[in-house]
Amino acid sequence: MLSIFRYDFMQKALIVAAVLGIIMPCIGVTVVLRRLSMIGDALAHASLAGVALGLLFNFNPVFGATLACIIAALSIERIRQRVPEYAEISITVILSAGIGIAGVLSSWIPSANTMNSFLFGSIVAISWGEVWSILAVSLFVLIVYLFLYKELFYLSLDEESARLAAVPVRSVNAIFTILTALTVALASRTVGSLIVASIMVIPVACSLRLARSYFQTLLYSIFFGLAFVLGGLILSYYFQVKPGATIVLIAVLCLSLILVTEKLRHAKF
Repeated sequence: MLSIFRYDFMQKALIVAAVLGIIMPCIGVTVVLRRLSMIGDALAHASLAGVALGLLFNFNPVFGATLACIIAALSIERIRQRVPEYAEISITVILSAGIGIAGVLSSWIPSANTMNSFLFGSIVAISWGEVWSILAVSLFVLIVYLFLYKELFYLSLDEESARLAAVPVRSVNAIFTILTALTVALASRTVGSLIVASIMVIPVACSLRLARSYFQTLLYSIFFGLAFVLGGLILSYYFQVKPGATIVLIAVLCLSLILVTEKLRHAKF
């Protein structure tokens, strides 16, 4: 077991996995409670358009993915505000645009290897420079999230009640949207765009079945996030399979077990 810590690439991967296992569920709690679970999927697909732009015009694809995520996230929020009665339309529109732009631009990219690394993730192939960048951005996201904890709590429960409680809803929404975009951009590079939404949402889904308060939901979500990400990474190392896919399968299996156990417990009574 301890042999995995001898390898430089696994040390980097475990550090990044632990960080993502904390910040993704934090963002995920607010996203799920506001019934915007698919926003991670939409931003992840939009990030591919940024990656394609970076590869096409020879600039850092991670920067391209981050910029595309921020633009997409702000666009979702803008559409959501303009058409509040059909808020979910904004996610579908941006997801479709992201897929379309990425598909067209990828036709002009000579090599598809880098695109594939963003699709399925390459957490074991990141450099120490990328590790430090991820740590810095993740720390920023976590600090801002904790600073806005009370406001996000109100928004998660009810946006109208938040306004009555004098929460600057528009400003908090804009800041949280950017935090979500940054988190998705980081996760797309490491665990893959195709499964970002799963890692953001499933830990929260597990915790909602067990927690009795908002704070408990947050703590349990972080616990499950860390368990899924680190557990999946370790198993992928020993079984020589894709880390991102392993993480998601563990998460789905855990949620299924919680639901089955809950159903059996109720059946007894």
